[in-house]
Amino acid sequence: MATLCRPAIAVPEHVITREQTLDLARELHADHPQLNLALRLIANTGVRTRHLVQPIEDTLRHPGLTARNARYEAEAKKRVPEAALRALAHAGLGPRDIDLIVYVSCTGFMMPSLTAWLINEMGFRPQTRQLPIAQLGCAAGGAAINRAHDFCTAYPEANVLILACEFCSLCYQPTDLAVGNLLSNGLFGDAVAAAVVRGRGGTGVRLHHNGSHLVPGTEEWISYAVRDTGFHFMLDKRVPGTMADLAPALRDLAELRDWDISGLDFYIVHAGGPRILDDLGTHLNLPSSMFRYSRATLTERGNIASAVVFDALERLFQDGGAEHGAQGIIAGFGPGITAEITLGSWTRTKETDADAEAARPPARRPITVSGTGGVKSVNSA
Repeated sequence: MATLCRPAIAVPEHVITREQTLDLARELHADHPQLNLALRLIANTGVRTRHLVQPIEDTLRHPGLTARNARYEAEAKKRVPEAALRALAHAGLGPRDIDLIVYVSCTGFMMPSLTAWLINEMGFRPQTRQLPIAQLGCAAGGAAINRAHDFCTAYPEANVLILACEFCSLCYQPTDLAVGNLLSNGLFGDAVAAAVVRGRGGTGVRLHHNGSHLVPGTEEWISYAVRDTGFHFMLDKRVPGTMADLAPALRDLAELRDWDISGLDFYIVHAGGPRILDDLGTHLNLPSSMFRYSRATLTERGNIASAVVFDALERLFQDGGAEHGAQGIIAGFGPGITAEITLGSWTRTKETDADAEAARPPARRPITVSGTGGVKSVNSA
């Protein structure tokens, strides 16, 4: 049975605080008729710090879509390989052990996908399958886990590498002055996440069942308007209330396995904002502490889109994980309005890892990583 292993998270070196964000809003939008409302909304996000791929003065400039997308590609090639290698190490695998790469991102565009570059530069086998997902937004992290689970169900010996690369700051649009856009300017952050789903062996979340739910008639509530200047984020004011529709979907999926959604041991959910977590707790009759890992991600890194669920899961690993057999849920929420939901239990048996090691292929030659990735070599065994 497939197991989601420990993720690796990488955040850029440039940091902006909530106080700096509020000061910038006051400076840049002093004449905005709804400035006080925007400031109050930003202050209430719960976000204290966010990481950016550029210094704030560069982030606030818009050099055009061509330059921004070139920056996205350069930063992805610079930052993704290192996270991928750490995730592979967490899973006890090398690049040549991977059968499928799932790459999710909604903040830049490449064709061929970054997966092609990674296969060439990092020594993945030419037969490695590629699955880029670009249009599920924040839900894509959950979708990536689910598609990896599906693949490992079809091919039980397979291993899948998931990569989430989100540089939300590269979508900043200085001419978008709606309150929802001003709020998003103080909410989203940048991050890269990587994780491996092993078909056999591994320590982490053993994946049991997955599902998806779309709330009818909400496809325009979270969207991009694609214009000459790039992606313009569109956010409907009704989005924070969507847990009233999505909480029952989580409950229904849990009941398929006779699990009590309000009695699970861990909850790894997308932290789109504080109200999402507050409402989900209310609808599922759960204390705030059950979402502590998601809240920590939101507080320290902001909404990092598809990378949120992996960052929250890594915090559970840092906390020592859960007891063997503990039941939990992973859920990503995004455009549609869509929920991608996974049910799993914690596995940490020595027998599982021993069986996996015995089944691994013989050691292979070291793999050299060149190009802009910045990682020189790693042993694939």
